Amino acid sequence: MRSAFEPAELFGSILKNRIAMAPMTRSRAYGAGQTPGPGAVEYYTQRASAGLMVSEGMHPNPHGQGEPDTPGMYTAEQAQAWLPVTAPVQARDTLFFAQLMHSGRVGHPENNPQGLQPVAPSAVPAPGEIYTHRGRQPHPCPRALTVAEIDQTVRDFATAAGLALDAGFDGVTLHAGNGYLLHEFLAENTNLRTDGYGGSLSARLRFVVEVVEAVCSVVPPHRVLLHLTPAKVGTDIVEGDSLALYDALLAALPTALGGLSVFETGRRDLTWRLRERWPGPFVLNPHENYGNGAIPAGPADLPLIDDGLADVLSFGRLFLANPDLPARLRAGGPFNEPDRGTFYGGGAAGYTDYPALHTTDAQ
Repeated sequence: MRSAFEPAELFGSILKNRIAMAPMTRSRAYGAGQTPGPGAVEYYTQRASAGLMVSEGMHPNPHGQGEPDTPGMYTAEQAQAWLPVTAPVQARDTLFFAQLMHSGRVGHPENNPQGLQPVAPSAVPAPGEIYTHRGRQPHPCPRALTVAEIDQTVRDFATAAGLALDAGFDGVTLHAGNGYLLHEFLAENTNLRTDGYGGSLSARLRFVVEVVEAVCSVVPPHRVLLHLTPAKVGTDIVEGDSLALYDALLAALPTALGGLSVFETGRRDLTWRLRERWPGPFVLNPHENYGNGAIPAGPADLPLIDDGLADVLSFGRLFLANPDLPARLRAGGPFNEPDRGTFYGGGAAGYTDYPALHTTDAQ
């Protein structure tokens, strides 16, 4: 019988448990340097009881920033700024991966220090509005990337991955979900290209596969995860036949890739399909009833390790509000409630001031 609390040999290391902290945008990388804010060391170190931690998303080039105050990973200075964050996490025997993500069309010039227009596979704007420091504004129409720019973006991901290693991270996670750039190339309604990067299913896969291969040439492949959000439609993404899409994608990925990281979006059948078709490690943020008022992933999901659906269980909001989450899961609670009003931006409130279990017990 497998347990979420037992050590596991994964990603070339011995994880102290099968519990991961999911990547979460916190929008506290203030200033033109786009480096981690003053509370980042405490924030990540507080949560280093996880066997695996994945950082907030970092953009691999200036065009990749769509949300305000998110960190970049495309200069040596940015990489150096993460060293004080990664060192204490690793001192606690926690494997620490950097998430690399390009926001694609989900952005706004107001959120970009250089005022850059968002880019995407095709000039198809996201619906609705996006938050900026001057209030919510309509998503602008993105500019379609040229083939030369696609080529450069692939190289930018590889450069960012190398910088992440320089920053002290043990590996990287590539974000190919949530309607961001990599996901946009996979989707039917955001990729209207008729060249080698769009049109057919295999062409829609090409950019993602090229990014994975480029990053695996810089980072040991067993330390690279691909993050997916299959069938997620929150940013008006239309994948078409999701089963066929992900069957084809998994078949095209390098077999040496370290694993998949999956945010479940209510399709347990699709999750099992991915699990059965992917031979390597499988990290799951489970949401079987996603979109139906379900609570975030929590203690009821722990049996999924023994069921074989996941090798590692990833928790987001629950880890945000409970820095000692593995201990709370083992004890069955109690759990702090996350404060949605402090998710993005601000200072210590809702970032580093959530009490640990022993503190809660003493009150």
